[in-house]
Amino acid sequence: MQEKVIKASRFSLISNFFLFCIKLTAGILSNSIAVISDSINSLSDILTNIAVYFSVKVSYKVADSEHQYGHHAAQPIAAMMLAIFAGVAGITVIRESISRIIEPTIQDFLYFPVIVLCITIVLKSFMSYYFRNVSKKYDSPAVRALSIDSLNDVLSSLIALIAIIISSYDLKYFDGVAGILIAFFIFRAGYHVAKENIDYLMGKAASQELITEISDRAKKVEGVLELSGLRSHQFGNKYHVEVKIKVDQNHTTKDAYKIAQEVKRLVTQLPEVADVFVHIEPGEK
Repeated sequence: MQEKVIKASRFSLISNFFLFCIKLTAGILSNSIAVISDSINSLSDILTNIAVYFSVKVSYKVADSEHQYGHHAAQPIAAMMLAIFAGVAGITVIRESISRIIEPTIQDFLYFPVIVLCITIVLKSFMSYYFRNVSKKYDSPAVRALSIDSLNDVLSSLIALIAIIISSYDLKYFDGVAGILIAFFIFRAGYHVAKENIDYLMGKAASQELITEISDRAKKVEGVLELSGLRSHQFGNKYHVEVKIKVDQNHTTKDAYKIAQEVKRLVTQLPEVADVFVHIEPGEK
């Protein structure tokens, strides 16, 4: 699991570095603020990818004396960094785009920027699809953030492509307008990533479907008379669960402990659950 997620983040880093280089070159040659804005977006992606790469490696470390509940929160923290970088990139793009609207420049139509943006659209479409599948399979919020970001990059590159074509017909103001539209998609990606990962960091409760699954598993354990006080909170991309069970008051401590351990074993088999705290209370058959 860890190797697949790290491989995805490494692939994203290499791809975005390649796209940044060719888009920046295309933007300078075409003197298009829309293309340059798109390259700034790729630079933001590179910084994010570095954070994601190291956060993924940290998140799979086993618990230690200083982080006794593990390192699962590392991925949501990296995803929040993506949102911050997106905000900075968006502000930079808007500032440059407004400047281009105030003082527009005439651009010559060049095939190289068009080819570069077409390559970007195709590659980013594949990246979004690939990252979405990896994030679903391994429940990685950091990789899911990369999928959202890649999809928005497709839209921003498409706008930049349209801007180059339209601006070549003496509609020189459209280049700056396109830059502002690209900034909107950058902000949009950052907002959605931040919204999702704030829940991770704030310890959001599990969905009702997961709570029902946890409850059903615990009730199946022989010796569990009653289930109550089921609570959960999210830690990184995993949940910690707390549950109270009633067992026959005539059971020995050893027997009651075995029942609690079986509850814990069944519930922690769920991939979303990191740990379960089982409280034992006396009950009557």
